[in-house]
Amino acid sequence: MKGPRSLQGRLLLSLGAVLLVFWIGAAWATAVLLRHEIEEVFDSSLQETAQRLLPLAVIDIVGREDGDTVSQRLGAIRSHDELFTYVVRDDKGKILLRSHAADLSTFPPYGGAGFGRTATHRLYSEEALQGTIRITVAKSLAHQDAVIREMQMGLGLPVLLVIPAAFAAVAFAVRHSTRSLRAFRDQLETRSEKDLAPVASDDLPSEVAPLAASMNALLERLRAAFEAERGLAANTSHELRTPLAGAIAQAQRIQRETAEPQTAQRGADIEATLKRLTARAERLMQLARAEGGRLNLDRESDLRNILDVVIRDMSRNEPAGRILLNLPDTPVMSAADPDAVGILCRNLVENALRHGSQSSPVEVALAPDGLLTVSNDGPVVPAETLARLANRFERGGTAGRGNGIGLSIVSTIADRMGGVLTLRSPRTGSQTGFEASVRLASLGAGTGT
Repeated sequence: MKGPRSLQGRLLLSLGAVLLVFWIGAAWATAVLLRHEIEEVFDSSLQETAQRLLPLAVIDIVGREDGDTVSQRLGAIRSHDELFTYVVRDDKGKILLRSHAADLSTFPPYGGAGFGRTATHRLYSEEALQGTIRITVAKSLAHQDAVIREMQMGLGLPVLLVIPAAFAAVAFAVRHSTRSLRAFRDQLETRSEKDLAPVASDDLPSEVAPLAASMNALLERLRAAFEAERGLAANTSHELRTPLAGAIAQAQRIQRETAEPQTAQRGADIEATLKRLTARAERLMQLARAEGGRLNLDRESDLRNILDVVIRDMSRNEPAGRILLNLPDTPVMSAADPDAVGILCRNLVENALRHGSQSSPVEVALAPDGLLTVSNDGPVVPAETLARLANRFERGGTAGRGNGIGLSIVSTIADRMGGVLTLRSPRTGSQTGFEASVRLASLGAGTGT
């Protein structure tokens, strides 16, 4: 049988077992010592009774009329249990005097002064007048054993009450002593794989503190690696923009300088391909950032400001009224990385602009509870297609426009922030269109994800 796996359970089991063995051993030793002491008390009582009764018996017997050797039996003053019985005999074994409840069958022949024992009684004998008058006092062993049992039970019952109290005290002490370990365990249980913040370990015992220190060192190395990956993604994206922009400029120059229609068309094709490559590289950098970066910060920022900046920037290249932004009047605070929120919002809006109706505006709304919703008019997306749209390189239409990773980037960012991308078609309150929503303010500050 395997023992408990928890440290608290093992401590309770081991300490409880040791305590139980200790109490059993102490109770057994006490019972043995108590029996020995009680037997000594009874023996002393037997001896004292015999030594006190013998002089009285001698006076009574000597004071009788000459020749009166008839056995006498003392009568009881009132009815009671006689715990000590005795007989007085002469040197020939004739009974001279006995107590009222004395059973002669329990008294063996006189064997000399001192203690003796039969199967049922403990005896003590004494003699006087040069051995001519002898007294034997008997005490029932059954009564003696009953008294010992009662006294042992009287001592044992409090022990039986103390043992549960001792177990409760041990459980309380163990639980109190391991509270820092439970707090450490709870931190690890409730933490997601995206949370790289150090684990609090100030109150941990010295035996466990090195483990927490090693774990925090590992988390710090992982954090540094993710930051390096984030920097690499940003630098790579920046470095790619410059040569691609130069190549696009050269393609445009070829189109302007050539007089041959075929060469101009090839230049236009090269320009379109380079622009698609630029957009694809940008999306791939965003995806790398979403999968490897730290998307929750140790501080909060107002989501309204982030969305306002993003939509203003995107509206410069769109007709007036093409993108409608609806923000609440009160601040909506979130620990989400503003850059990640900007990437998420930009991809949702670009997806709506690309695949939605060109004659209807794209509506961007932020609820006071942090729910970001981007909706557009257009044909209803079938349910089986809707379920695949967040997959990588999945396109919603057959026109071949887009890279197929915009919604995948949004889904990855939402998941790393602790949220969920929800897609609906038709959009809420309409029979047509498409709607995407992500909750951005359900995260607490300082989660360190």
